[in-house]
Amino acid sequence: MTAHSEFSIQKLVIIGGGPGGYEAALVAASLGADVTIVEQQGLGGSAVLTDVVPSKTLIASADAMTRFAEAADLGVHVRGSEDRNEINDLAVDLDTVNTRLLRLAASQSRDIKRGLERVGVRVISGRGRLLSPTSVEVTTDDGLEYTLDAQAVLLAVGSLPRELPSARPDGERIFNWKQLYHLREVPEHMIVVGSGVTGAEFASAYRGLGAEVTLVSSRDQVLPGEDQDAAAVLENVFERRGMNVLNRSRADAVERSEKGVVVTLSDGRKVAGSHCLVAVGAIPATDDLGLDEVGVARADSGHIKVDGVSRTTVPGVYAVGDCTGVLPLASVAAMQGRIAVAHLMGDAVKPLRTHLVASNIFTSPEIASVGVSEKSIEDGTYQADTIMLKLSTNPRAKMMAVEDGFVKIFSRKGSGTVIGGVVVGPRASELIFPISLAVTHKLHVDDLADTFTIYPSLTGSISEAARRLHVHV
Repeated sequence: MTAHSEFSIQKLVIIGGGPGGYEAALVAASLGADVTIVEQQGLGGSAVLTDVVPSKTLIASADAMTRFAEAADLGVHVRGSEDRNEINDLAVDLDTVNTRLLRLAASQSRDIKRGLERVGVRVISGRGRLLSPTSVEVTTDDGLEYTLDAQAVLLAVGSLPRELPSARPDGERIFNWKQLYHLREVPEHMIVVGSGVTGAEFASAYRGLGAEVTLVSSRDQVLPGEDQDAAAVLENVFERRGMNVLNRSRADAVERSEKGVVVTLSDGRKVAGSHCLVAVGAIPATDDLGLDEVGVARADSGHIKVDGVSRTTVPGVYAVGDCTGVLPLASVAAMQGRIAVAHLMGDAVKPLRTHLVASNIFTSPEIASVGVSEKSIEDGTYQADTIMLKLSTNPRAKMMAVEDGFVKIFSRKGSGTVIGGVVVGPRASELIFPISLAVTHKLHVDDLADTFTIYPSLTGSISEAARRLHVHV
């Protein structure tokens, strides 16, 4: 544990108002610092305005469609209909969905701003740029320019969608993940280029909303880098729901056609659709920030280099969030912000522990994970026992007609300490929490096994998996 920094700051300027920036501001203000946030886009940054909040709201609408579409398995159908599958003939008003999600995003942004101002944080709408480790040049939205002095600066500038030179988004037919929320109708045929988290989530959502979807994946399987069993379940669900998954297919170009778009693959094949989402990752928004002039080191990727408490290579300058390339999660950015400020203010602090981070992929079904991965066990990095229980054996899942998904737990060999886990299923983002608690607090599998669960419940599979990892002594 780090006891304190070299000095305790009283005046902090934060460039960027995303989760890392606004969480840092709240902590700093609560500790008595004079805090100013400079944010151009709006409080909450991309996470609130163009990424996490709107995308997960869209996904919520798609989930509702999916539940209704599969309701016939539960014996639910339209009253008076002789065709028990008539309930599957659903339609969505995408204009209403997008209007709602943009309204929610704007409301969340306003709530964050009010919360910051309530604790005395000064919020400036504009662009910030480093002039020195203790001064920030501000250009406001109305063109005013001035300099803010500070004892420390925190950079929380986020990231931007990565674009391909041969697939430039136009916001009409070809999109990046920031531009989708102005569509007025469900696309007839959405082609998604990229099968990482963002691509998989939007592919799942638009298929749930009723669009024909083709997912172009350059790898052998969707979600490269994720748990292989989880990726296999998701790919099977995608194909069963009628999605066309093109594995080992790299997109070379995306062009407008007379009626939509054409995606040209590296092997010469062409895929025609009405719209295309290019989801090929993100790049840090670290250009034109004055980093090189001040001496803040960046990696070859453009990410700002930081240590475990988010210090950059320049004393007094910290960086958090997607611009650091640590983990592209709002929860990680927020934790980095809190840790950075605690260190700056001389408070007791533990460095960021990425092995404790819980993450979720909001596809249908969801995929949640925490701690050690099975890959790191297979390659010998960790010695562990593994158990996987399919949700199809869980009584509550049977009642809900849930057939896809599983619970997987990893325990350290010999000691029985829970070191990781994966959950695939409905609301996996909620179900992962008890495993996260176990990983964070180094609980034994017996601690999970001996804790009461509700019968019937999906969490019962977590307890059952832990019981199967019990070692008789």
